[in-house]
Amino acid sequence: MGDQRGAALLGVLFMTVVLGLGAGVAGMSWQTVVQRAKEEELFYRGDQYRRAIGSYFKGNRVSRTNVFPTKLEELLRDPRVPFKVRHLRKLYPDPMTGKEWEPIRDSGGKIIGVRSSSDGIPFRKDGFPEHYQDFAKAENYADWRFIYSPEAEKSQQEAAPAPAAGIVPAP
Repeated sequence: MGDQRGAALLGVLFMTVVLGLGAGVAGMSWQTVVQRAKEEELFYRGDQYRRAIGSYFKGNRVSRTNVFPTKLEELLRDPRVPFKVRHLRKLYPDPMTGKEWEPIRDSGGKIIGVRSSSDGIPFRKDGFPEHYQDFAKAENYADWRFIYSPEAEKSQQEAAPAPAAGIVPAP
């Protein structure tokens, strides 16, 4: 009878170890899935900020001043015009940290882009759009700098092929 108890106890201990290892592997896999999802959201939101800064810079029919914002809140309501103009729906938090984005400023103190303050290591190392090719060399998420550059946009527009006759490009 004592041998059976010892064998049963050994079996229970073995199953506990196997389940613990399985849970550890599953936890690591789940953590990877969550980080990849946050990384995609970081890229999406950062690009939205870059586009909003570009929209602010270009202005509108009333304000064609070609200046960058001094604070991110100006993307929510453009102070240069008497009516409400939104370049961004809301100030989205950095998905990696849950905090505000770090603004990237030019020499005059104007915001030209944003970046994360996360020191996490990105999974994604390739397949970036042309204006984000430097992201492939990033050592951490803080190196992903979402900067609007009028010169880069102009050169991309000049390099884009002309649409075929009768085809109007989408806005």
